[in-house]
Amino acid sequence: MPDSELRAWQVVLERIESDLREGRLAPGDRLTPERELAAQLGVGRSSVREAIRVLEVLGVVRTATGSGPSSGAMIVTTPRGGLAAFLRLQVAANGFPLADVVRTRIVLECDIAETLAHTSADLAEVDGILDAMDADALRREEFLALDARFHQALAEASGNAVVAAMMAGLRSSIESYTQAGAAVLDDWEGTSARLRSEHRSIVDAVASGDAAAARDRVRAHISGYSAQVAEALRASDSVGVGAA
Repeated sequence: MPDSELRAWQVVLERIESDLREGRLAPGDRLTPERELAAQLGVGRSSVREAIRVLEVLGVVRTATGSGPSSGAMIVTTPRGGLAAFLRLQVAANGFPLADVVRTRIVLECDIAETLAHTSADLAEVDGILDAMDADALRREEFLALDARFHQALAEASGNAVVAAMMAGLRSSIESYTQAGAAVLDDWEGTSARLRSEHRSIVDAVASGDAAAARDRVRAHISGYSAQVAEALRASDSVGVGAA
């Protein structure tokens, strides 16, 4: 892309960012029509379209084709989707090593646990998820979906929207890796029982206000399972190589 086109594309993004920051645009508002916005900013319509495509990927806007009041680009409130897509691509392209993602999760989730231990946050959803994870004959993929929701629910209960969005992106970025690892674990019944126990232990520490225990249990929980999955995948790859 030529420098002039890149600058024009950035002009559009900066204008929309400014409008959002200063309150001229808010969730539910529609962007100025493409032709009008291009004329206002003195750029080509292709630059406007490119900027809107980027904003759509990031989850800032949603577009609809056609004509009438429902057409065009509308500001939405789904930044997590964009962050999750970005992190998934970075991990897939080896831009963010898995080990770094795990370490970042530990940092965030330890802080979440400590924060919750110092508050009286409503953990009703978290408790409901734990009960659902105790169901008999729960398939691995169902268990993992509930596991992901458990960690996300804790993040949301902390009340920090940025941390919750980051957590959603981090979990999403390693979802396929986690599922692949769980699929090759020999003793899934024993592993799932241990994970359930660790979850309840974390929540018990949070509920009792023991921030230090909550942090320690979260750290041990995430690092322990991550190491187990990594070892299982290494062993599976070794068998595959040998068989080939």
